[in-house]
Amino acid sequence: MRLFGTDGLRGKAGDFPLDRVSVRRIGRELGRRLARTDRPTVVVGGDTRLSTAAIAANLAAGIREGGSAVASAGVLTTPGVAEVVLELAAGAGVSVSASHNPWDDNGIKIFGADGRKWPDRDEQELEVAILEERDRDEAARTSMDAPTRGLAPEPAAADADPALARLYLDRLARNVPGPLGGIAVLIDAGNGAAFRLGPDALRRAGARVTAIGDAPDGRNINQGCGALHPEGMASAVVRDGAALGVAFDGDADRSIFADETGRILDGDDVLWVLAMDWKRRGILGAGGVVGTVMSNFGLESSLTREGIPFFRAGVGDRHVARLMEEKGAILGGETSGHVLLPFSPAGDGILTTLVLASIVAESHGPLSRLATLHKVPQSLRNIRVARRVDIESVPSLGKAMADARARLDGRGRILLRYSGTEPLLRILVEGEDTGEVTSVADELENAVRAELSPAASVSS
Repeated sequence: MRLFGTDGLRGKAGDFPLDRVSVRRIGRELGRRLARTDRPTVVVGGDTRLSTAAIAANLAAGIREGGSAVASAGVLTTPGVAEVVLELAAGAGVSVSASHNPWDDNGIKIFGADGRKWPDRDEQELEVAILEERDRDEAARTSMDAPTRGLAPEPAAADADPALARLYLDRLARNVPGPLGGIAVLIDAGNGAAFRLGPDALRRAGARVTAIGDAPDGRNINQGCGALHPEGMASAVVRDGAALGVAFDGDADRSIFADETGRILDGDDVLWVLAMDWKRRGILGAGGVVGTVMSNFGLESSLTREGIPFFRAGVGDRHVARLMEEKGAILGGETSGHVLLPFSPAGDGILTTLVLASIVAESHGPLSRLATLHKVPQSLRNIRVARRVDIESVPSLGKAMADARARLDGRGRILLRYSGTEPLLRILVEGEDTGEVTSVADELENAVRAELSPAASVSS
């Protein structure tokens, strides 16, 4: 059983492993680990989902049972948790969020004392300890004198310390490259954790801010808004005459932008703008830029023409961060809008917005004049699957892959990979011709659905 995926633990709130008892076990084991260190404090914060407060309360109760202290931040972005860990010199941080998932999902992301997400090794050790404790409890409950320590009553939600959010805003303010000079920024907070923090941070830096998606009710997070649905933000930018717009996901670790014309810009566009600006300033360094296997080939070829090395990591900000360290790069990120900067240990959508806005303000020109990345045609499909198998081991899928490569004949690339957080298979096709790319993606999607979709699983 694998609990932790590419971005922490995620699932349906209330179901294993996000049921009350399991969450408390996670907190207890984390508390035990930190109680043996010289930093036995855990920062706990989360997004605006209906289930977040209860999960955070059970985590906090478990952490205290394990012998460590809790600094409760209440509603705080995932990168905000990482920043507060550093500010308090805490031993760890936990963000309760399912990021871009629907409201009835939730998740747990753990940060170490360095503000970075826990490595796979630490997550695996925690996972083993949690599952072993669960097995012991289940075995004990079958006896006549079954203990009930895993069935403690629901703890009361801890009072959040508003000073922790202010610490995060202070750290953001220290990292703004330059004043924003009153430029107009349209923020779609996705009814998530940035609904107050995003506008506050931009206003403190000198921007004129209009906010939408800033009225969370526990169920409307990511619902028709935010980074997954940036079209509304882009339209509002044109309507209001803003210099740029940004849409955050539920925990604000990723950001999708729009220029003043309403053209939507993803993480590849942001990497291009920042790389060119930093190259001009002489601060990019020789380490180049790190993207992922999902990054558009146009980014790689454009950076190469500029003499900037480009490297591809596996999907997930931890993989990007690791490759950045190996290559000595100070800039990296994902097409999805997760950008890693040298000022922060975690990808931070609000910080990315501050940096991009400062570049626009300093240029005294429109964002469209800076966002000049030429992308090759690309088609991305997300197919819900009933099971995960080695694609090449299924004859029909192996043949579909071979046929697709033959059709592209070196003029593009294909990538099939499973999501680390959802039961999805992602199909990416890139090439020189839009029609050919679409046709190849259609054929691959049909082959995958025939073999791996839930309906196919039932019929077989």
